[in-house]
Amino acid sequence: MSYFLHPSSIVDENCTIGEGTHIWHFSHIMNGAVIGKNCNLGQNVVIGNNVILGNNVRIQNNVSVYEGVICEDDVFLGPSVVLTNVINPRSAISRKDQYKTTLIKKGATIGANATIVCGIEIGEHSFIGAGAVVTKNIAPYALVVGNPAKQVGWMSEYGHKLHFINNLAVCPESKQEYILQENSVSRIK
Repeated sequence: MSYFLHPSSIVDENCTIGEGTHIWHFSHIMNGAVIGKNCNLGQNVVIGNNVILGNNVRIQNNVSVYEGVICEDDVFLGPSVVLTNVINPRSAISRKDQYKTTLIKKGATIGANATIVCGIEIGEHSFIGAGAVVTKNIAPYALVVGNPAKQVGWMSEYGHKLHFINNLAVCPESKQEYILQENSVSRIK
């Protein structure tokens, strides 16, 4: 086995788990899940049927990633993040044929206790603040907070808030340069 599985955790049949991945206490990986290389799944994590996780994904304790969720490479899900897959769930009505896809793009961070309503896209390198309730698509590099989540700034790929002067900003840690044009950010160097 090229990955670590804590003895208290369960991996169902037909799962693919990449080399160097760690799955910690009391977790459950369900049928058909695909987990990339070098991922870390904390205690009490559930990965639903057919969920796809890219490489280097970090999922903290007490997170359930339901069918319909796709996390690209380098995604971080903080403790107790809530993800959904049905817009209007009812106990007495089966809506398994109505699961919505939620796409969390490369390098995105979702803070502790944030809720992500299904059927949206979280942009590359965006940053969702702790406790935010996200109900619509989030732009790449956007910093959002609150309920409902509202954009309050832009983040670098290293997780620093960007401060623009004449539509240019520099990450203080990486020295990467970013440009703000037409209410979107991209890295230029």
